[in-house]
Amino acid sequence: TESLIKNISNRTNRIHTTFQMAGAQTGRFSSTDPNLQNIPIKSNNGKEIRKAFISEEGYELVCFDYSQIELRLLSEIANIKALKNAFFNGLDIHKLTASQIFNTPIDNITEDQRRNSKAINFGIIYGLSAFGLAKQLGISRTEAKNYIDSYHAQYPGIQKYMDEMQYFLSKNGFVETLFGRRINIAGYQDKNTMVRNYAIRQAINAPIQGTAADIIKRAMIKYSL
Repeated sequence: TESLIKNISNRTNRIHTTFQMAGAQTGRFSSTDPNLQNIPIKSNNGKEIRKAFISEEGYELVCFDYSQIELRLLSEIANIKALKNAFFNGLDIHKLTASQIFNTPIDNITEDQRRNSKAINFGIIYGLSAFGLAKQLGISRTEAKNYIDSYHAQYPGIQKYMDEMQYFLSKNGFVETLFGRRINIAGYQDKNTMVRNYAIRQAINAPIQGTAADIIKRAMIKYSL
């Protein structure tokens, strides 16, 4: 809140941010001076801070959201028919994944199982490792690895997509969104293994997150017209 207060305009008595169209590597909007995209929401303090965001008289604040857009794009890009059908039929995608990973009827999935599969569903897009999943869920690394292995066994197209992106990156030094927008990836030839692995994770995530950014920007243009 200190940085917010320091950025109050003397002219308008409001806070004005700058949105960067290409500030993030994937093409997502970024916000600077100050960053208004990372205002907390889950804590009580965060909810109080958000009460300060009000529209001017005669205007309204509106919210648009694509439900699970990156998971939907993953199912499209990696051609995962089970996930596509689940989205098309309005199923709980996390329960479906839990059902397949734990070999349990979808109606018998517990909240803990759903929570674990949700962490995998979203984490896999960002190259989640067994170590990272174990830390996130408070389980052993072996158990986390078994979850991830089971996930890939159920959705082999995801591993195929990951391998294809790694190969494409090694040949070209960039990846592309579904709209053909190029995203350059640095460090994929670095001698440092950690740097190379990070570049590979970027190459896997960028087409998904980048395509989501493309879709959202197109939607904003259409709505404004």
